[in-house]
Amino acid sequence: MPIKKLIVTAVLASTVALGPQMATAAVANLPDFTQLVQDEGRAVVNISTKQTVRESVAEVPDGMAGDPFFEFFRRFAPRQQREFQATSLGSGFLISKEGYVLTNSHVVAKADEITVTLTDKREFKAKLIGSDARTDVALLKIDGAGDLPVIKVGDDKALKVGEWVVAIGSPFGFDNSVTAGIVSAKGRQLPDENYVPFIQTDAAVNPGNSGGPLFNMNGEVVGINSQIYSRSGGFMGISFAIPIDVAMNVADQLKTKGKVSRGRIGVTTQEVSKALASSFGLPRANGALVTNVEHGAPADKAGLKPGDILLKVDGQAIQSGGDLQRAIGAISPGKPVTLEVWRNRASRNITVVAAELKDSDPHVAEREANKPKAAEPAAQAMSQVGLVVSELSAQQLHQAGVPFGLLVQRANQAAQRAGILAGDVIVGIGSQQLASAKQLFNEINSAKKGSSVALQVLRQGATLFVALPVGEST
Repeated sequence: MPIKKLIVTAVLASTVALGPQMATAAVANLPDFTQLVQDEGRAVVNISTKQTVRESVAEVPDGMAGDPFFEFFRRFAPRQQREFQATSLGSGFLISKEGYVLTNSHVVAKADEITVTLTDKREFKAKLIGSDARTDVALLKIDGAGDLPVIKVGDDKALKVGEWVVAIGSPFGFDNSVTAGIVSAKGRQLPDENYVPFIQTDAAVNPGNSGGPLFNMNGEVVGINSQIYSRSGGFMGISFAIPIDVAMNVADQLKTKGKVSRGRIGVTTQEVSKALASSFGLPRANGALVTNVEHGAPADKAGLKPGDILLKVDGQAIQSGGDLQRAIGAISPGKPVTLEVWRNRASRNITVVAAELKDSDPHVAEREANKPKAAEPAAQAMSQVGLVVSELSAQQLHQAGVPFGLLVQRANQAAQRAGILAGDVIVGIGSQQLASAKQLFNEINSAKKGSSVALQVLRQGATLFVALPVGEST
């Protein structure tokens, strides 16, 4: 039976089973978005951009397609500069009567000309007030528009998983398209997107919806549609929106200062697994485990060190490294902040004065240069955990930037299952720096059976902790 006929049959069968009155009641309980769209859709705008693209192309003689020398000419022929106009489409929404418009940073990135079109077909040239790539938020301004429809700002913190939401935008250039769905999850952290706790929805969002508003059922904007999860380039049931409180905070800073200022304290962290929490004596697997403290950074001056677990920032609970980055980023540079730190199986408070986060990280090149080299000395075996290690030479210690380290030559059995890799350099145990191979051997040998030892490991220039099980069967 054809698929369409199956669907119709299923619908008819369910209607008969429910009865006409129950079926009518079920339909009546479905949400009606018509009034919301009518009242709030006027504040949604279409954004189109133009950009002059310059590229270098080879001067290949005409009629050479298929010629065996075509590839040679394409690679080695003289090159000339070519210019062409690239265009893009996106969405946005008006947030003030003065003509301020919110959208995504990627919608207007590198644009030479930005045009904002209202639902009544009025067009305006827009000025880019500022954009913030870290949150993917941009603020535009249109002038001479007269009376403008403006969205109502909602409270994204009050948004609940399972709640109905509506997306309005211009997918594929189709203006004022409306889609609906529910909130699938909140606080989603995406790769390389640590400053935004995304709202995940199943409202259909496609290319061109970017920058458009996400409404709750009260007609309030709770997010900016920003990204989709897709293997095809189109909607596959998962989309992500920037919470409106994050976007409005960025917009306020762009309006007043033209840029966004964020705090930084100079630490690198990793997630706290259950095994790591146990090895540090932490009751629950939460917080952000410090793996590296930049020399001279605010954290270094305040006394933070690898092995500390950051639990709270000014009383705000930290569940992950993403939470920490957002909490520190929200702090004004120069402002003192109180950190609750787990160290030596007890909590303590440490005050840190945040510095300003710059666009580039000067410590990346330094960390890259400090990668350890292969070791030559005779290996020392710790067969009970499957480790074969060797001490780094003085030159290798200088390259790694550590006073002492043990290069992992082989990792088998428990060490391999814990995630230790050949080439890792063990530089500490918990928050203590390693001073000798004997220290590591004694720590492993004296640990209670079934417990874990937190090893501080240097891997490809970055520090992380690995919980090594002790006394398990091999």
